[in-house]
Amino acid sequence: MSETKTPVKEEPKGAAFTEEDIPEDATWGEVLQSCCVHSPKEWGLIFIGVCVVVFFLYFFLLGLDLLGSGAKVMGGCAAGSLFGDDTNPVAGLMIGILATVFLQSSSTTTSIVVSLVGAGSVSVNQGIYMIMGANIGTSVTNTIVAMGQMGDGDQLERAFAGATVHDMFNFLTVAIFFPVELITGYLNWLTGLCVRNFTARDGEKWVGPIKKFVGPLTKKIIIANKNVIKDVAKGGNCEEYYPIECEDMSAPTKKTCSRVGIIACDKGTGKCPAFFDANATLADDQVSGIAAFVLGLIILFVCLFGMVTMLQKMLMGISSRIIYKATNINGYLAMIIGVGVTILVQSSSITTSTFTPLVGLGVIRLEQMYPITLGANIGTTITALLAALLSTTEALQVALAHLFFNISGIIVWYPVPFMRNIPLNAARHLGKATRTWRGVPIVYILVAFFLIPLALLGISLLFTQGSTGLTTLGSLVTIFLLGGIIYFIYWFQFTGGKNSIAECMAKRQTRRTAIEDLPSDMEALKAKIQSLEEHTGLLTEEPGDEKEAPEEAPNSVSAEEQV
Repeated sequence: MSETKTPVKEEPKGAAFTEEDIPEDATWGEVLQSCCVHSPKEWGLIFIGVCVVVFFLYFFLLGLDLLGSGAKVMGGCAAGSLFGDDTNPVAGLMIGILATVFLQSSSTTTSIVVSLVGAGSVSVNQGIYMIMGANIGTSVTNTIVAMGQMGDGDQLERAFAGATVHDMFNFLTVAIFFPVELITGYLNWLTGLCVRNFTARDGEKWVGPIKKFVGPLTKKIIIANKNVIKDVAKGGNCEEYYPIECEDMSAPTKKTCSRVGIIACDKGTGKCPAFFDANATLADDQVSGIAAFVLGLIILFVCLFGMVTMLQKMLMGISSRIIYKATNINGYLAMIIGVGVTILVQSSSITTSTFTPLVGLGVIRLEQMYPITLGANIGTTITALLAALLSTTEALQVALAHLFFNISGIIVWYPVPFMRNIPLNAARHLGKATRTWRGVPIVYILVAFFLIPLALLGISLLFTQGSTGLTTLGSLVTIFLLGGIIYFIYWFQFTGGKNSIAECMAKRQTRRTAIEDLPSDMEALKAKIQSLEEHTGLLTEEPGDEKEAPEEAPNSVSAEEQV
C-alpha cells in the first residue's frame, strides 16, 4: 500500500548526514503503515527479500571470520613477536595497533595480552598501553568494508564517515588518556583497587551464538593455531612447530597429529581443515593464510554488494522521513544495542562492519552509528574479562583497564553535545574527502594503521637499546618529526595547503573518471559525428577510395543551348 502523499524533504544527494539534513518528522502511524500494511503479494516479496538478505549476511559474517583466521595465520608470527619485549609506553601503544591490524581482531589481541600478563611475560602497566593500541587497530576492518561501496560516490561518502567515526573516537580517547595514564597511572591504580581479594575460578570459555553458526564452516576451511602466537610472544619461534608430525600423513586428524604448525585441526570434531597440509612448511602455511585472507575479502565484498543491492530494492519507495523515524532511537539505547550485539558476536569489528553498509545506504544516520560503535567498544571488553576471570589478578586488572578506558572515553566524548560533535565532524570531513578523490580510504588505511605506527614504533625503540648514539639519533629524529608536524599544520591551515591537497585529489579523481569514461565518450562522439554527416550529407571516405566524377548524360543540353 502506498504511503500518505505528504511533501517530504529528501536527503541532499551526496551529503553526509548532519542535523540540518534530517527531514521533517514523520508520525509513528506513517511508519506502521509503511512497515506493516501490505498486500499478500507484497508480503511474499518482503519474505523473499529478507531471506536473501539473511543469506548474504551469513556469508558476509563468514567472510569476516575467514578474513580474521587468514590474517592470524598470515601474520600471527609477526604479531606474536611484537609482544615479546616489555618496552616503553609509546612502543606498547604502537604494538597494540599493529598486532590488531595483523590479527584483524581486538578481541584476539586483548586476550593474548591478558594471557601474557597472567603468565608474567608482560607487566600490567605495559599491557594497559597495548590495550589502548588494540582499541585503535580494531577499526581497520570496518574501514575496509566501507571500501566495498566505492562504486557509488554517495554510499562511499556515508559509509566511510560511518566507519571512521569509530576511528576518530579511538584516536581522540587515546590522545587524552595516554598522557593522563603516563603521568598519573590512574587506570593502573583504579583497576588495582577493583581486583583486591580476587580469586581465579575454573570454568569453560563462552562462545557466542553467531560463532556457533559461522564457526563450523570456517573451521572446515582454515583454523589458526592461537597457541603459536602466544608462544612466540613469550619468546618462542614459529619454526619450532615444523616439521608437522602426524601418524598418518595422508589422512591427518587432531588425535593422530602430535605437532601441528600455524594451521591447527578442529578440537571438537578432530578433523583438519581444507588448508591443512601435513607436509607443509612455515612458508606454505603462510601462503595458505594469504589465500584464506584473499578468499575472505572476495566473499566479503560479493556479499556486501548483494546485501546492499537487496536492501536498496526493499527500501525503494519509502521516504527518508519514514526511515529516519524508524531508526531515530535514543543514543544511549543505541549504545546498549551495540553492547548487546557485540557480546553476541564477540567482536566489535563484526558489529561495526555489519552496520557500516547500512550507514552507506542511508538507513542509519551517522549520529546513530556513533553510539552503536561506542557500545561495541564496551561489548568487546567482555571477551577479555571472561578470559581474565579464569586467570590471575594481574590479567583481570588489564581486562578491567580496557573496560574503564572505553567508559572514560565515552564520558568525555558523548554526553556533552559540543564534545560529541568533534569526532562526528571529523568523520564527516573524511567522508567528504572521498567525494573529491575515491582513493582517500586506501591512503587513510596505509597512513593511519601502518606508516605512522611503524614510524613511531621504530623511533621509540631507539630510546630503549641502552646506546648513547641511538638515543641521540632518536632525539634528533623526534625533533625533526615534531618540527615537520608543526610546519605541516601551519602550511595546511594558513598557507593554502588544504586547498592544494584538495586540488591535487580533485585532479586525480578527474583523470581517473576521464580514463574510465573514455570508451563510452568515444562511442558517443562517433555516433554524434555520424549523425551530423547524415544530416549534412557529407559522408566520410574510406582511405584509398578515389572520388569518381559524375558522368554527364549523353543527351544533356547545356544551359546556353536551351536559351
